[in-house]
Amino acid sequence: MKARHAAVGPSGAIARVFQDSKLTPLLAGIAILMGLVVILITPKEEEPQIEVTMVDILVAFPGAGVSEVENLIATPAEQVLSEVKGIEHIYSVSRPGQAVITLEYEVGLPRQEALVRTYNQVYSNQDWLPPDLGTRQPLVKPRGIDDVPVMTLTLFDPDERHGGEELTRLAHLLEVALKRIPGTRDVYTIGGIADRVEVRLDPARLNGVGLTLDDLQNALAAANTSSRETRVTRDGLSLPLQAGTLLEEVVDVRHLVVGMHQGAAIRLSDVAEIRRGGTVPDRSVMMGFGPAQDTDRPEFSPGHLYPAVTLAIAKKAGENAIDITTAIENRLGELTNRLLPPDIEVVVSRDYGKTATDKTRTLIRDLVTATLAVMLLVLAAMGWRQALIVGTSVLITLLLTLVFSWAWGFTLNRVSLFALIFSIGILVDDGIVITENINRRLASSRASARHVVPLAVDEVGTPTIMASLTIMAALIPMAFVSGLMGPYMRPIPINASAGMVISQLVAFVVAPWLAMRLLARKRDTQHRDTQNRDKKPRAMQATESEDVAPQATDVEQNTQEEGPGDEGPGDEDTKDQPSSGNNHSATGVNPLLQRLFQTLLGPFLGRHPWRRRLLGLGLLGLLLGAIALPVFQLVILKMLPFDNKSELQVVVDMPEHTPMEQTQRLLLDMGRYLESVPEIAHWQSYAGTASPINFNGLVRQYYLREAPYQGDIQITLADKTSRQRSSHAIALALRDPLQAIGERHAARVKIVEVPPGPPVLSPVVAEVYAVTPEQRAALARHLAEQMREVKGLVDIDTTLHAPTRKWNVVVDRDRAARLGVSQAQVVMALQTSLEGSAASYLHDPQAKYPVPIRLILEEGDKAQPARLLSLAVRSRDGSRVPLASIAEIQEVEWAGVRYHKDLLPVTYVTADMAGEIDSPLYGMFRMVERLSDQQSAPQQTFIRQPVLPESASLKWDGEWQITYETFRDMGLAYSVGVFMIFVLLVAQFRSYLLPLLVMAPIPLTLIGIMPGHALLDREFTATSMIGMIALAGIIVRNSILLVVFIRQLRDEGVALDDAVVLAGAVRLKPIALTAVSAMLGAFFILADPIFNGLAISLIFGLAASTLLTLLVVPLLYYALERAREGRASP
Repeated sequence: MKARHAAVGPSGAIARVFQDSKLTPLLAGIAILMGLVVILITPKEEEPQIEVTMVDILVAFPGAGVSEVENLIATPAEQVLSEVKGIEHIYSVSRPGQAVITLEYEVGLPRQEALVRTYNQVYSNQDWLPPDLGTRQPLVKPRGIDDVPVMTLTLFDPDERHGGEELTRLAHLLEVALKRIPGTRDVYTIGGIADRVEVRLDPARLNGVGLTLDDLQNALAAANTSSRETRVTRDGLSLPLQAGTLLEEVVDVRHLVVGMHQGAAIRLSDVAEIRRGGTVPDRSVMMGFGPAQDTDRPEFSPGHLYPAVTLAIAKKAGENAIDITTAIENRLGELTNRLLPPDIEVVVSRDYGKTATDKTRTLIRDLVTATLAVMLLVLAAMGWRQALIVGTSVLITLLLTLVFSWAWGFTLNRVSLFALIFSIGILVDDGIVITENINRRLASSRASARHVVPLAVDEVGTPTIMASLTIMAALIPMAFVSGLMGPYMRPIPINASAGMVISQLVAFVVAPWLAMRLLARKRDTQHRDTQNRDKKPRAMQATESEDVAPQATDVEQNTQEEGPGDEGPGDEDTKDQPSSGNNHSATGVNPLLQRLFQTLLGPFLGRHPWRRRLLGLGLLGLLLGAIALPVFQLVILKMLPFDNKSELQVVVDMPEHTPMEQTQRLLLDMGRYLESVPEIAHWQSYAGTASPINFNGLVRQYYLREAPYQGDIQITLADKTSRQRSSHAIALALRDPLQAIGERHAARVKIVEVPPGPPVLSPVVAEVYAVTPEQRAALARHLAEQMREVKGLVDIDTTLHAPTRKWNVVVDRDRAARLGVSQAQVVMALQTSLEGSAASYLHDPQAKYPVPIRLILEEGDKAQPARLLSLAVRSRDGSRVPLASIAEIQEVEWAGVRYHKDLLPVTYVTADMAGEIDSPLYGMFRMVERLSDQQSAPQQTFIRQPVLPESASLKWDGEWQITYETFRDMGLAYSVGVFMIFVLLVAQFRSYLLPLLVMAPIPLTLIGIMPGHALLDREFTATSMIGMIALAGIIVRNSILLVVFIRQLRDEGVALDDAVVLAGAVRLKPIALTAVSAMLGAFFILADPIFNGLAISLIFGLAASTLLTLLVVPLLYYALERAREGRASP
């Protein structure tokens, strides 16, 4: 009789629809095709791009002292701008003549919205800047991740035939050519010599012919004037007419008549030296090479230094860094020997496209290898047909997860790909459970496969959904971690949770279709073989019939009568032996496994509660021992470990009075040492100009480092595959030699590594607050001295400025007024002659940028007060008035710089941590303990700055702040995840006590996690915490399998002692498969410096907690049932 369709739940209904549907292979093919296309089109990068917008508001206040700038510009601006919604922090830097206010918006706020809010607040509240105060218009400059160049090109001439002006001109031509590449954003030149016409004045010659600066400025402005074109008609033609010609060449400037003297025309070349291009550079870029430079050319070897310029190219948001950098390299190849002369060399000094290519290729390879490893495990445990079904399901799941990731807006980076590798062991579980259950059902039934497969899927559908929900409940709260770390790690919970959902759907749709063609046909073949027994003795046929009949009858009965949920949660894995109507669910258990669990659990069963208590105390001791490891610093706590990067940076601060030439000399001395470091390929030094920023430099505002006493060196290391030392080890080795060189020049030298996670001002930061600047300075100096005594703290620095002097030109206002001269004339004359104010512009039709004509004194004359004051200005009656007759130069103290943070004056003390323990947290807490032991210890805060500091106090910031926020949010996410798991279990078991029993193994993960970190000598980091959170869901899934199966056996009449033993023996296979699959995936993460904490947590946590779960959960259930029986008995 043909069996009618049994009623099934949603999972069985889905399987019934798609098991024979023509759409199933089509949908699978579309999914695979979409995934492959998404791999090609998804933007690829090494690290995820974090959208953090910073806006600088620059307000010039010429002539104002630092106190006036602070009180009249910075403080009112902070109060106005702090009203803007979405601001995380507001900073200001006040220096003589200028204030810089920086708004740091909350992570994730779109750049455009932040910019609109800033402009609206600045320009709708301009009354805080009175129009006659003397300030300039505020300049608003947004900064964000898209301002970081993805590629930099350094141009130099090994033969040094082309000077800085020619290199700059070629760089500007390249700017235009590269800007035409689609996807490029900002293309600019660093270290170029600005194209200008310098008119170097000779005060003696000016005085000799009776001319002043005003005369020269007026002559240049008057001669460089032209009218717009007008039309005149002549002979029937409309002709354009223009009055006047412009200064187009340097010769026009030289021959310009600027006055008359004794009846003779005075040309500009008679009173000044005129040349195009600067005679004294105000910035410098040098190119040097190390031993690791991969070339045989002798000019690219250590010992050769070349003047250079650097071209920086940023990309637009959402563009693929690999495509952009590849297109740039192709365009350079096209321009060589055409736009670029053959003797100009171009070195790629940064290529984030290459690093992104290397990282994504490595991770995709690891993803494929991890998938194959898991498939081999399934093959060994289940057979090739089942392995093919599971492998196909996992492949489709991974590709569809990539599609989801792309649609969500994630790029292909180390975090999003690690999320997939980490998830493989979890994603394979759905396919394993459903495939195994289908195989068991088909093997135990001769009913039609079309009837059996939906029932097999349906009876395990609810338990697998519940298992997936518990893991998702543990992961999803991590998506809401705040701060910079939140978006950095967000792909892990989002992609892993999406993969869980997709895996469930694929297991319901694709696995049944494949099972119909692989497992069902195998079953049919076996049945045909059993029917072909005509040549066998009748007695043997009868015996075989008796063996098969009960199984067929049982499953046929289930086919007709079984409804959804009849099997109960967890029945998916009772597949070691088909059950019959006369046997319980554990029939056919492996006798060796049964004896093993009887040996392990037997001593704790029966009337021996003291043994169970002793076991509990032993586990508690192990747990407390694991927790004690970080307390005794056997496991170091750190935000993230250092990565092995290909770049380092040396940041140099000379005394404030240092000219650029001395800064350059120090950088070149350091460069000579770098030539001896075997891992260095090449380096570029930048003096008086900011180097190309990275994300770390963006947050630290390195783009403002353009003073002559500031410089840095960008170091490019050899590829990490061709060197033994990591970039962190190289940085540690460089610190002492480079700082020793810096000490000889009285310079402060810091070795800056690319931070592995969100950047901060410095790893260790002490924010000093006090009422007066003197109190802040005293405490800051004291802190710096104390830090030098703390082991491990290096690169100690403060934002205090060393005392220095400045020249102040004081005008005798009374005498100047009597002579008909205003103070403004004196100021303008000195500003022009010292800074080189633009009197006019050269109209060169070939120039890319405006070419100013600057009037300026010779460098030697600037430093001589007598020569400086020998200049003259015109009085109201036209007579010449020498500056020396109305002004004098006085030497006064320079006021320095003042800082604010969140509307409070602050002084920063910064440091880094190096040595055996390189976690900045330990150096900070050593300082906390050291200060607390002092009698006049300042007040120390850790979370928030003091509201109104009445006395000197400090707040600890830096990596501590971001570590606290990250682990706080992750701890909350962990708590929320555990609570959500509890809610799900209450809904499933309809009990409050049983879910607690199921969740009991969660703390046991620490018994594996902490010793694992100690054994491998690795820090416990944020990624370790992610692994610990994920383990909560995985371990609960194992507990569910055990508890549900024990309850099922008890319902079938099995004794409690036997039930707990049989549950461990029967459920060992699915639990071990899940654990080993997840551990296999984690092994491919273990080699990554950043994410090895995640791998360690998964590998050691799964190993320990899985073994303990098989022991603890049955015993806890046993103790609970015995307690219930005791209460129930009279």
